[in-house]
Amino acid sequence: MTPPQVPAGASGASGQAHIPVLLDEVVAAIAPVGGMQVIDATFGAGGYSRALLDAGARVYGFDRDPDAIANGAGMVDQFAGQLSLHPARFSAMREEMTRIGVPSVDAVVMDIGVSSMQLDQGERGFAFSHDGPLDMRMSQDGESAADFLNTADEAAIADVLYHYGEERQSRRVARAIVAARPLHSTGDLARVVRKALGYRAHDKKDPATRSFQAVRIHINDELGELHAGLAAAQYLLKEGGVLAVVSFHSLEDRIVKRFLKQASGAGRAVSRHLPGEVAGPAPTFAKVSKAIRPSPAEIERNPRARSSILRHALRTGAPAVPLSSGPSPSSQRTAS
Repeated sequence: MTPPQVPAGASGASGQAHIPVLLDEVVAAIAPVGGMQVIDATFGAGGYSRALLDAGARVYGFDRDPDAIANGAGMVDQFAGQLSLHPARFSAMREEMTRIGVPSVDAVVMDIGVSSMQLDQGERGFAFSHDGPLDMRMSQDGESAADFLNTADEAAIADVLYHYGEERQSRRVARAIVAARPLHSTGDLARVVRKALGYRAHDKKDPATRSFQAVRIHINDELGELHAGLAAAQYLLKEGGVLAVVSFHSLEDRIVKRFLKQASGAGRAVSRHLPGEVAGPAPTFAKVSKAIRPSPAEIERNPRARSSILRHALRTGAPAVPLSSGPSPSSQRTAS
């Protein structure tokens, strides 16, 4: 794709047929049957939910974007009594499911990152392929990208660009942003970043991509939300339940991989006091899959699937345990 480039992390398409990423692989991992209860933690345009509903599952769809909830009303009517939508972050899944009297489910699917529905609407301010207000808020409330970039000090902006965009010249870009303030549109930000980094029209990748990703992740606390959502899924899943997570870049995938490694007990030390016994609580997940990537045919059909990775695992019968705190920005320094 030639610049201006759409940042990675899409999960569907807006205005055209929705194309959920790794759909066949997600459905195969969950193996939905009639009566199964599934949480679609990132409802979006409803691609995963529709496949699960068609198989007879009862689906609880979560999304913090009010547009996604409103656009899903037709599906709620179509699958009367089989689908309910919940306008909430997936970090709040456990509390919401308890509130409605469903303390456990058979599967949780999560499709991390920004959706194509959000990317393709210029007024949402997620992508520089459509000039629009510098917004980037998934929930459409709270601090916007413009608020952050126009008020934060240079060091704070540089930290965000470095940790969440892996921008090696983050200080230079942050200095240029502060010098150019106020910024009002996605075009403003893209122009400042390109000028700071010496962008040329024939470059394969637009350098603004990294900065847009970083600011979006910061504004929506995406990595903190991911960690909290994984922890909530551990509490919600029944024994034998399936967790399936699709991520789109190394920062997300590293959190998912680390979570499943910790929760499955991989690499735990043997107790010095009780030889032959493994220290720590019993594993809460087992049968952790390796990274599953899209086929060349899927990438050809849907180029935005290119960077996607699916990992899934089965919930054991062990009691849920508190997990270590979410990753600090400094732990996200370099892509693996």
